[in-house]
Amino acid sequence: MASSTSHIYFERMFFMFLVGIDIGKNKHSFCIIEKETGELIVKPKFFDNNNVGFEELISSIQKLSNQDILIGMEDTGHYHFTLLKFLLDKKYQVALINPVTTNLTRKLQGGITKTDKLDTLTICDVLSSSQRVKSYRITKVDRFDMYEQKQLTREHHNLKEQLNVLKNRLQKSIDIVFPEFNSLFDSKYGIVYVNILKEFGSADAVARADIRTIRKCFDIKGKGRRIALTAEKLKEAAKNSVGFPSTAEVVQIKHLIIQVKLIEEQISEIDKKIEEFSISNNSPILSIPGISHFSGTSILAELGDIHNYSKPSQVIKFAGVAPITYESSQFTAQHTAITKKGSKYLRKTLYQIITSVIKNNEVFRNYYQLKLSQGKGNRCAQGHCVRKLMRVIFHLLSTNTQFNPSLLV
Repeated sequence: MASSTSHIYFERMFFMFLVGIDIGKNKHSFCIIEKETGELIVKPKFFDNNNVGFEELISSIQKLSNQDILIGMEDTGHYHFTLLKFLLDKKYQVALINPVTTNLTRKLQGGITKTDKLDTLTICDVLSSSQRVKSYRITKVDRFDMYEQKQLTREHHNLKEQLNVLKNRLQKSIDIVFPEFNSLFDSKYGIVYVNILKEFGSADAVARADIRTIRKCFDIKGKGRRIALTAEKLKEAAKNSVGFPSTAEVVQIKHLIIQVKLIEEQISEIDKKIEEFSISNNSPILSIPGISHFSGTSILAELGDIHNYSKPSQVIKFAGVAPITYESSQFTAQHTAITKKGSKYLRKTLYQIITSVIKNNEVFRNYYQLKLSQGKGNRCAQGHCVRKLMRVIFHLLSTNTQFNPSLLV
């Protein structure tokens, strides 16, 4: 696992100066305070979101030692990205802060109006907090590649969602123009399946087509698996189809099948890059049966540095899979939901792989069956297994050890 032994616990370091940066699209603002006294060293001021502006920021803080400065900014979408990379390359310590934390701090201080300059001071207040559990995390330059991995795995998730939407629309159209079509194939979206939809788009068009034209859709170059369906059987089925020859649906089918294949190609391209990152990461979580290059990279990228978490319950909470327990003097909930806070992408990945993890590991399988025997529903039992998986992942990443199912018994 990359950089597993070079972690620095920044929470324990003493910073003399705090720099609060409020992120904007075209301009940012910053201020500098002395942590011990709270003295304002540099009053809030703006700088442009370009190289000239970045150098103006550096000119204001370069007189101070890098090791004495902690720079804080909100983790706001993508607008902070270039500045973050710039500062990390300059070897500054940077804390990314959840915007919810900043907003809460502002309200606790009685603030109503949100302004960029005032927010720089609020960010400094968050950084100077003496709370036992810090509400920010430190981003280190040696794990900056995780940003790219996060972008790729999230794009994979987003493309998969788009693909499902397109396929649902496509199947709706097929049900109208050729409802018997899918029953002619063992599986959907193979080469012949796609060729026929692109060429004809409806039962009516197939029924009227010359058999030689239909046969061309069955010509597969290479060693692809042959199918039982023939051009003659397809034409016969089309003649007897109850499908409605809708011009609008045919146009949609031809457009949708092109979009489906394009997104599938994009996913394939992204997955190759993700696999390259995964091999480079060489993470011990890949030793868990059921975790693939994609799912492993997604989990690592969403979690970030495992040393930002001190115990398994924190990663469970971050994934949004911690149970919500309602309890009062008169009532205790027997069936609890999950919080669904934190990273939705991490949560989605965990629930996508948990069936495979249960299937490929006897300990998880027995644990799943135990929860079912206790009256839990399928989804609830899976949730228990997801939390168990997160505890295992936390241990493997924290100790940089391989998965050993015998230790879970």
